[in-house]
Amino acid sequence: MNVTVLGFDFRIDADRIVEPADEVRRQLRGYEVGEREAFDLTVEFPATFTGRVMETMAAIPYGETRTYGELASELGSAPVAVGSGCGRNPVPLVVPCHRVVGADSLGGFSSEGGVEAKRALLDHERSVGRSVQSSLGTFG
Repeated sequence: MNVTVLGFDFRIDADRIVEPADEVRRQLRGYEVGEREAFDLTVEFPATFTGRVMETMAAIPYGETRTYGELASELGSAPVAVGSGCGRNPVPLVVPCHRVVGADSLGGFSSEGGVEAKRALLDHERSVGRSVQSSLGTFG
């Protein structure tokens, strides 16, 4: 299925998600407008290294990033292999490969829109996170 989020087009392999395409689109719209920080979708991870990378990426919290090296260390692999696994992610956004960055750069992004799409997604998550924090006010 093709979806547009924040003005960028993404290809999502709906066969890897148990819920129907309409539900995936509904949750992605919620993400885009800042009402959803996590997806309540069942992803079928492949029984491959890419699947292991996907599971590790899925655990990265909204608004945070991890480096390719950090994931590689967790998986007992190399950063380049993790980057390749990120690039093969069949369900971008739902499994947040955009949250994996280089040690000193954004790294790459295989979805249409490339690094600009990755930057937009990370900026979106950071700005929504700040809005939520400011609406909570300060205590003390």
